[in-house]
Amino acid sequence: MTGFFANIVWSDIGQATFDTLIMLGASLVLTVLIGIPLGVLLFLTDRGQLAESRLANRVGGLIVNILRSIPFVILLIVMIPLTVLVVGTSLGVAGAIPPLVVGAAPFYARLVEGALREVPRATIEAVQAMGATRLQIVTRALVPEALPGLISGATVTAIALVSFTAMAGVVGAGGLGDLAIRYGYQRFQTDVMLVTVALMVVLVQLIQFAGDLLARRFDHR
Repeated sequence: MTGFFANIVWSDIGQATFDTLIMLGASLVLTVLIGIPLGVLLFLTDRGQLAESRLANRVGGLIVNILRSIPFVILLIVMIPLTVLVVGTSLGVAGAIPPLVVGAAPFYARLVEGALREVPRATIEAVQAMGATRLQIVTRALVPEALPGLISGATVTAIALVSFTAMAGVVGAGGLGDLAIRYGYQRFQTDVMLVTVALMVVLVQLIQFAGDLLARRFDHR
């Protein structure tokens, strides 16, 4: 067993794990902060909703669909000039965060829109009948009622981001994906590949467990 793990440098594994967690945490927070307003906008401007606007809905939907259709590896490369402009580098953890957010935010926005559609129309109408403004309807009825769905959507998005961080290793973003590519694949170190994959599987399981727990906690049905 010791011979099998001969190529493992545990300090490198620890640093790569830390880098992956930083990329995941920062990009998830920004994705949620962007995705929720965008999803709310798509929902409210849809036909028959409170702020119906065919133009705004179609433009917003088109942008979201275009960004969702670009493979993440291609997005990493295409965004290099913008990433350098925003964070000063296209390498390392900092260089991975902008494309991670751009890749995940549209995906989460659609999940937010779907979660809001699950809110009973009667709930919205009841709050509206009490004289609530659009902002109050969103903050006091829509978002609270859709919270379990929003959490579940964030869980799915976080798991997708784990995969994205691995792909970001292709352009030297650091993290477990970068370690797997540079050592596990390019240097044929199978033990490094297996350890990094195992850690990512564990990370995904922990995210799913935490997300399910939170979703059940806020589900009042």
